[in-house]
Amino acid sequence: MTRRLGADTSGIAEAASLLRSGRLVAFPTETVYGLGADATDDRAVAAVFEAKGRPHFNPLIVHAADAAGAFALGRADERAERLAQAFWPGPLTLVLPCRRDCPVALLARSGLETVALRVPAHPVALALLRAAAVPVAAPSANRSGAVSPTAPQHVLEDLAGRIEAVVDGGACPIGVESTVLDLSGPVPVLLRPGGATIEAIEEVIGPVARPLAPEAAEASRTLRSPGLLVSHYAPVLPVRLLAERAGEDEALLAFGPEVPLAPLAFNLSERGDLAEAAARLFSGLRFLDAEGRARGLRRIAAMPVPSSGLGLAINDRLKRAAAPR
Repeated sequence: MTRRLGADTSGIAEAASLLRSGRLVAFPTETVYGLGADATDDRAVAAVFEAKGRPHFNPLIVHAADAAGAFALGRADERAERLAQAFWPGPLTLVLPCRRDCPVALLARSGLETVALRVPAHPVALALLRAAAVPVAAPSANRSGAVSPTAPQHVLEDLAGRIEAVVDGGACPIGVESTVLDLSGPVPVLLRPGGATIEAIEEVIGPVARPLAPEAAEASRTLRSPGLLVSHYAPVLPVRLLAERAGEDEALLAFGPEVPLAPLAFNLSERGDLAEAAARLFSGLRFLDAEGRARGLRRIAAMPVPSSGLGLAINDRLKRAAAPR
């Protein structure tokens, strides 16, 4: 049975003890709930893959309590140090070359000589990382390919009975995963758009290259980041993109003040606010998927969202949710 721990001192202390003993604990970050395991413990990392049903070629993000802890695992150059100063704690993951003595399990790195690192901004996550005193590998706390969890109930819907505990820190404020930036080579490469916008990143380090297409990366098994599978973040109901309205058998994922009539609708942001839309994206998909299936609907129609700022991350998640499965 999966326990629901409070986000107080005793709950965090118990969660930290569980992590150190090789158990799996879900916890809140500012982006989504992560499924935590001691990143140095091969068996604990393997248990993450088992709990999620996750492909083993897809690496995990390792969370640290501060930049010093992260850079003890991966080699930071001037770009990484500037980005850490600008964005950490926060929703940016840096892929760096491993240090020679990097203790992170090979399975967490999918056998690569790089490691994906982040310092989260959520106070509960930081308190847990400090209490655990180990680097924590933490993909999103859901079954692989499913909609990411932004509330403790979402975690329990997917993983109850499969993990030891979830720390209840309420809803996640950002609601889409961290941006992942590959700094392992001379040219920085955006591997996944997310909570830190590409525009803000380029203000700090200059131009950033776009990634290998997900189809090519998946086919060659060269995924250097989580969240790059073509079909990802997917509800059970198929998703139709760029919808102007919903059909009779469709639920509507709306955006903006003008919402067409639909059998069932969820508006990401009536004000057209991209930050609000990002925070509500996964909750909206989960609601439309569950309620839509209960009502006999057959698909989710998603209205267009601008592709600037956080809209880039939102559209990335929607595109993967709509990919063939």
